[in-house]
Amino acid sequence: MPIEDDDRPRRKVTHEIGQDLSLLSVEELTERIALLKTEIGRLEEAATKKRASRDAANSFFKS
Repeated sequence: MPIEDDDRPRRKVTHEIGQDLSLLSVEELTERIALLKTEIGRLEEAATKKRASRDAANSFFKS
């Protein structure tokens, strides 16, 4: 009995910086752009939280 493509678990989309993009379809590129934009937002949020914690500590110890 042949296995249908729909029955196979879908591979998680990942992106490696500098990866060859020539073999990817437009849909795959669009999916990766969305993935990276989401990751950028997550990184910016983490940086903002860390900056706020650092600033709070700095102001506490300067007082």
